[in-house]
Amino acid sequence: MELYLQWKDLMKAGTELPFWQDFYVKFFQAFVEGDRWMQYLKGVGSTLMVTALSLIIGVILGVLIAVVRTAHDQQRPGKRNPILGFFNGICQVYVTVIRGTPMLVQLLIMGFVIFSTSRNYTAVGILTLGINSGAYVAEIIRGGLMSLDPGQAEAGRSLGLNYIDTMRFIVVPQAFKAILPSLGNEFITLLKDTALIYTIGGEELVYAARAISTRTYEQMFPLVGTAIIYLILVLIFTWLQGILERRLRQSDRR
Repeated sequence: MELYLQWKDLMKAGTELPFWQDFYVKFFQAFVEGDRWMQYLKGVGSTLMVTALSLIIGVILGVLIAVVRTAHDQQRPGKRNPILGFFNGICQVYVTVIRGTPMLVQLLIMGFVIFSTSRNYTAVGILTLGINSGAYVAEIIRGGLMSLDPGQAEAGRSLGLNYIDTMRFIVVPQAFKAILPSLGNEFITLLKDTALIYTIGGEELVYAARAISTRTYEQMFPLVGTAIIYLILVLIFTWLQGILERRLRQSDRR
C-alpha cells in the first residue's frame, strides 16, 4: 500500500514510471483501492439478475408465440381457424419487427420514448431485453416443434390427449432436446447484450466499470477487466450447457 501511494504521488507529479510500476498503480486503483472490486462484484450480480429476468420474459413470450404459430401452420387444409389466423398475424409482425431492428434502437425507444417518464432504467432494460429475446426464442422453439414427426402429435391425440396435453407431455419434451443448444446460445447472447442497457442508464457490469473509470480517469483497466469478467461468465455457462447436453444424450441411450 505504501509503495502504491508513493508511486501514485509520483505519477500525479508528472514523473514517468517504469512500465511495471505504472501497471501496478493503475491496476491497484481500478480494482483494489476503496474496495472497488466489490463494485464489479455487484455489477456481476446485477448482470445475472437482468439476464435471468429477461430470459424468463423471453421464454414465456417465445413459448406462447411458438405454440400459436405452430398450431396455425399445422392446421388441416380447408379447416382454418380465423381467430388463430388473426393471432398468428400479430405474432408474425412482432417477430419481424423485433428481429429486423437493432437491439440498441429498441432500448433507446423504450427508454427515451415509451418509458421516458420512468427512472427505473434497469427495469426498462429488462423488459426490452425480454421482448427482444422472445422473438428469437419463439423461432427457436417453433423450429424445434416443426422438426418433429407429425405422427407424434397424432399418437397423443389417439391416446385421448387434447392439444395442450399433447404438446406438454409428448411434443415439447422431445423438442427441448433438439433446441437446447440454440437456447443456450440465446442465453449467452442475452448475457452479453445486458451491457447495452448502460446506454439508457441501466445498472449492470459496464455501469460499474464506467463509474470507476470516471473516478480514476483510466479507461483501460476497468473496461478490459469487464471484458474478462464477461468472458469468464460465458465460459462457465458454456461449460454448464455442455454438461446438460451430455446428460441428455446419455438419457437417450438408456
